[in-house]
Amino acid sequence: MKLFTPFAQRGVTLRNRLAIAAMCQYSAVDGVPDNWHLVHLGSRAVGGAALLVAEATAISPEGRISAGDVGLWNDTQLAAWQPITRFITAQGAIAGVQLAHAGRKASVLPPWEGGHPLAQDAGAWQTVAPSALPFDAHWHVPHALDEAGIAKVVADFRAAALRALDAGFQLIELHGAHGYLLHQFLSPLSNHRTDAYGGSYENRTRLVREVIAAVREVWPDHLPLWLRISATDWTEGGWDIEQSVQLARDVKSMGVDLIDVSSGGVVPHAKIPVAPGYQVPFAARIRHDAGIATGAVGLITESTHAARIIEEDAADLVLIARESLRDPYFPRRAAQELGMPITAPLQYQRAW
Repeated sequence: MKLFTPFAQRGVTLRNRLAIAAMCQYSAVDGVPDNWHLVHLGSRAVGGAALLVAEATAISPEGRISAGDVGLWNDTQLAAWQPITRFITAQGAIAGVQLAHAGRKASVLPPWEGGHPLAQDAGAWQTVAPSALPFDAHWHVPHALDEAGIAKVVADFRAAALRALDAGFQLIELHGAHGYLLHQFLSPLSNHRTDAYGGSYENRTRLVREVIAAVREVWPDHLPLWLRISATDWTEGGWDIEQSVQLARDVKSMGVDLIDVSSGGVVPHAKIPVAPGYQVPFAARIRHDAGIATGAVGLITESTHAARIIEEDAADLVLIARESLRDPYFPRRAAQELGMPITAPLQYQRAW
């Protein structure tokens, strides 16, 4: 059963092909993770996952989605991550982190408070984007980044990568999906610039390439670097699978090891045909056409479905999200259902 075979990239080996996708918890104070994050991630490491990708971790205060986002823009945050990554590693899993900047989708309430943009008297901050276009009606109008602002974004990603290393992470995923800043530059729907960062494919992908180059410069050669993308905007005139394949080819030569393939998010009200595995064909297309490893995501909730994706070479990994919120031990359950051996922690072995 290939789902439970190791997967090696550079100097890191994942014990199986099941990873936990980055899922925001909106529960930090001043970007500092706490015991909630330790238990949330740690329980899923005990649960048998090969890799835990810590939630979207802001590279700067203005890059947070909400005031409750975790960060890696200062050393207090770095120190708070260390016991979390130590625990994950002690359970035999790999600790990864998703570095992110929310761009025009920043400065909002957490989902359980509606997820709406913050009011000025509720602590709203100025958002930034490639162009001064709000995400939707009644959203903040972002400042269009100038060259100095773009340079700061690149420098912030680089600095966060250095802190991620010191924090004990062994894998970085750059968040270029779901309508956040890097995706905003990629998509013609959100990027109306006429300078070197807008217009052509070459220009719209420039910031992503600059961030990758800056991060790969400081991220050790023996550790993997991933890129999460939205393979399509599901909207005419937007970013699409053909551009995604080309981007995957381009960034592979720059030291990106895997494309985590999601979709949508850059514009509201896109018509998305949501169904189990609806994004898997994009992962398969990028894997086959660009010759790079991919991760599959999107309503994958059954062990047999996850196994089939790997057996059919549609992706190299399956990343579980909401199903792991319902069941932190999904990999152990999947192994049991598929008749595969999986080692339990010493403390739990009498139950296995």
